[in-house]
Amino acid sequence: MRTTSVGVFKVATRGPGDVSGLMSMIGSGAIDPASILAILGKTEGNGGVNDFTREYAVAALCTALAPQLGLSPQEVEQRIAFVMSGGTEGVLSPHITVFTRQDILQRPAGLSGKRLSIGMAHTRDFLPEELGRSAQITETAKAVKAAMADAGIADPADVHFVQIKCPLLTSERVEAANARGHKTATTSAYSSMAYSRGASALGVAVALGEIATGVRDEDVLRRYDLFSNVASTSSGIELMYNVVIVLGNSMSSTSEFEIGHAVMSDAIDAAAVLAALESVGLRAGQQTPTGSKLVNIFAKAEASPDGSVRGFRHTMLEDTDISSTRHARAAVGGLIAGLAGTGAVYVSGGAEHQGPAGGGPVAVIAKFSN
Repeated sequence: MRTTSVGVFKVATRGPGDVSGLMSMIGSGAIDPASILAILGKTEGNGGVNDFTREYAVAALCTALAPQLGLSPQEVEQRIAFVMSGGTEGVLSPHITVFTRQDILQRPAGLSGKRLSIGMAHTRDFLPEELGRSAQITETAKAVKAAMADAGIADPADVHFVQIKCPLLTSERVEAANARGHKTATTSAYSSMAYSRGASALGVAVALGEIATGVRDEDVLRRYDLFSNVASTSSGIELMYNVVIVLGNSMSSTSEFEIGHAVMSDAIDAAAVLAALESVGLRAGQQTPTGSKLVNIFAKAEASPDGSVRGFRHTMLEDTDISSTRHARAAVGGLIAGLAGTGAVYVSGGAEHQGPAGGGPVAVIAKFSN
């Protein structure tokens, strides 16, 4: 069985194009650029269709890493999985999380338990009319299983977070489908983000056995009783396929890190955040009670589609000035930041089929102390 060592590094950024922190860590030898497998980031954009901070951040990272790897920026983007989530409302702080992976000869004697492992895969390119529909669900499920194998994870129970970057529709893509005699799930670019996120999340649920196969096109964004407890999906304009990153624990890993998760039932579910922290030996506001140290928290957030939270009406869906996803990121981000003791946490908006309606998964990565 393949044995790997996985590293996780959180780096603060001063803006979407700031790569100084990462380059400093590479320069000091803390990070081997050849070992970088994935980079997840929070940028200070609006998180919408026209959020070009995501593309800017990826371009800056690829340009900086290209000479380090002896590749072109385009080749860097093909080699490393980049997932940029726009929107740092409230106390959320812009940052990137760098995941590295290196093969080692064997697991050291005396190392006990499963450790953090990471795997990556991607789907084929989708046609515009396939987004938000069963084709995207089926292909995503295949990619999740491939990423699990890449991570050395056999048991779905050991998967604690699945991050996916998925496409969205543009007017040009809609017109291309129409020209071939096909209709897309929606003609709205903004709505297509939700369709793509939702179908991708359902693909995770199918792959992990959280729901049965045979999900229909009409179930997407309608059957909210169908969801994954570990999926986190983000839509972007820059691709037409799904990038899948599986994070879990495996005996094949010798990492200094571990990951755990819980599921928030709604946007104010502090108990779930506490449970996620406790799953890796942490407590609220106290990062080292059992010798572990918080690295980062990853969570999904959305305005409850029924317009209420625990019986009280919310207005997030009725605000024409501010998108509901921005409200949700700010609310959930503030809750998690208060419990974690830091605003540098990864909270992504739009949680369709990612946890129960109005809620979402929350995963915590901690580092064992020496």
